Parts: sequence; structure tokens; C-alpha cells
Amino acid sequence: MIRRDFFTRLAVAPGVFALGGELLGQTKHRPASVNRYDKRSRISISTWSLHNYFQSTREKEFTLPGNMLALLDFPEMIADRYQVHNLEFCAPHFASTEKTYLQEVKGRLVRAHSRVVNMPVDIDELWTGGGLSDPDQSVRDAAVNASKIWIDVAQTIGSKSVRCDPGKFNPQDLSPTIESYKRLAAYGRPKGVHVIIENHGGVGSEHPEELVKLFEQAGPDVVGALPDFGNFPDEATREKGLPLLFPYAHVVCHAKGLEFDTAGNETKYNFPKCIEISKKAAFTGVYSIEYEGSGDPYEGVQKTLDELLKYL
Repeated sequence: MIRRDFFTRLAVAPGVFALGGELLGQTKHRPASVNRYDKRSRISISTWSLHNYFQSTREKEFTLPGNMLALLDFPEMIADRYQVHNLEFCAPHFASTEKTYLQEVKGRLVRAHSRVVNMPVDIDELWTGGGLSDPDQSVRDAAVNASKIWIDVAQTIGSKSVRCDPGKFNPQDLSPTIESYKRLAAYGRPKGVHVIIENHGGVGSEHPEELVKLFEQAGPDVVGALPDFGNFPDEATREKGLPLLFPYAHVVCHAKGLEFDTAGNETKYNFPKCIEISKKAAFTGVYSIEYEGSGDPYEGVQKTLDELLKYL
């Protein structure tokens, strides 16, 4: 399930980079610094992998046992359980955007020796009508202004990028979409926050060449790509799409976990081929784990991590 489909069905409750600041609360479980040659320094884990343990995104049909999560506890839990220090924080998993809360989130990241590499901005305004691509200027304005809030959040907690998807855009007339991204880029650039787009459903996944057209016309200083291994309708589109998207990806990609066999191999798509494509494109960013399969998501994250460690 992609997140946009999930949020259409479910009402959501409101609400490798240098680590700045002193390291607080060092423990024997974590090194004071992360070896940049360690494969784990190229791996991230998204809060979406465990979205059913966050109250704001829990699916009604999810029945597996387990304690509910709070974003404040996520960095330490991931560091201790998986020895991973790169994270993706999805917007609905923040309890607040107030400064005091965000400073506490930042403190928890520092204590875990972790950092946020990207923030997927899953908010209603980006899916209302055409979102950032709507022909109606007022709809686009609402999407841009709502996204700016999350650029501010990213700056506060140290995330280098936000993922703001374009909504339903017209490949024959990209001017409304480009205008929105130019505004976001102008706002985010002085704050050190880059705006990126994921191949999410519709045009982006079925016709990735249309996203490339958007990247080319907007320019690399305006918007980049977040390639997702699993968000394609079939293997042929995936093997065509990823080589098109990776040259525009400089921060993060999604290594999606869907279904594994008894040997721990992803069975829904050719996982090692995706890694091979990323390497041929000289991708130097982070591979962020998004587990979206059935069963225990904690085990799913581990299996996806194991595959990444095997093929990186």
C-alpha cells in the first residue's frame, strides 16, 4: 500500500549527514561516531515501516501485539535494535510542530547519535485536488504554505530534505507544478533543506519519464528524485524507471520490503537488480528501509536490512 492510498482511507490525527551539536548520554550500545565506511552508514529506517505502532497511522485491521510508539523514542529504539543511525521521520508521526517539542526530538536524535536524512511530508494539502499542481492558484497556495511548515521542521531537527509529492500534474503543462516547486526551493534553500519527489502512484510510477521531464524543466536546484524500488506496477517499468530517476537522486532512495521467502530474499521484485541500478548511477545517498509487507514489521525491517547489507 502506498501512503497516499492509506491516507485516503484513514483519517489522520493532526499532527550520510554530519551530526551537529555535542553528543549527549553516550551508552555502551552506540559508538561516539559512526564509521562512514560501515554499510549501515548508507542505510536508514523510515517510521513508516512501523506505522501501525503509531496511533495517527494505525490501520483498523492491524491486530499484531506490540507497544505503541512515540517519535521521541524512535531514534534510540532503532539504534539499539538495528544499529542504524539514519532515519526518516514521516510528518504524521510528529506529535507537534511546536519549537519545544522539536527541540526535544532533536535532543533525542543527538543522544542516539542519529540524524534524520529525509522527511516524507504526508499531509492532506498535498492530496487536495491537484495539490502543488492544481490549476487553481488558491489550492496550490495552500499546498505550498502547508509544505513550508515542514521545511521549517526539517531545518529545526536537521533533516536535509523533505519529500513533497506533486499531486496530479499535467505532463503537457508543467508550469503550475514548477511554479510551486520554485517557491518551495526558494524557501528551503536558505534553510539548507532540499525538496524531493517520490515515484508515488499515477504518472510517477507508471510513467517515470514524466517525472524526469519535470526534473529537467524545473532544474536540479529546484527539485530532485526519491526513487522507490517497490512503487512500480511491474518489473519492466521498474527496470526502465529506476535508471531514469537515480541520476536526479542525491539524498535518499527507498529500499522497500514487501515479502520474503524462507531464505530472506525479497520475492515481489528483483531487489539486487535495484541495488545494481543504483550503483551504476553512482548513487551516493542513503537507502531508506520502508517495510510494507504483512506479518511482524519489526522482522520485516530486519529482513530488508539484511538484504541491504548483503548487496551494498
